Amino acid sequence: MAKIAISLPDEMLEAVEKERLAKGESRSQFFRRAAEAQLRREKDREDIEQYIRGYQLHPETKEEVALAEHLAIYTFGENPWEDGPDE
Repeated sequence: MAKIAISLPDEMLEAVEKERLAKGESRSQFFRRAAEAQLRREKDREDIEQYIRGYQLHPETKEEVALAEHLAIYTFGENPWEDGPDE
């Protein structure tokens, strides 16, 4: 495990202190959680961009869309989404 030093504006440090104390976290826990959340958001964003690029490069065909619609109707056709009288 590595130790690091960072510089923060006073107002930001005050906000961090308030938040971490309310959650019962140490400063290390707070910043580790914040870094993990940021890295996860970046990975999610990259995954979404890759997913979109994949569809742009290889869009589904009309036949694939028709098959998906047919399977959805076949699978869920007898199970309406609306709440019935028993619910």
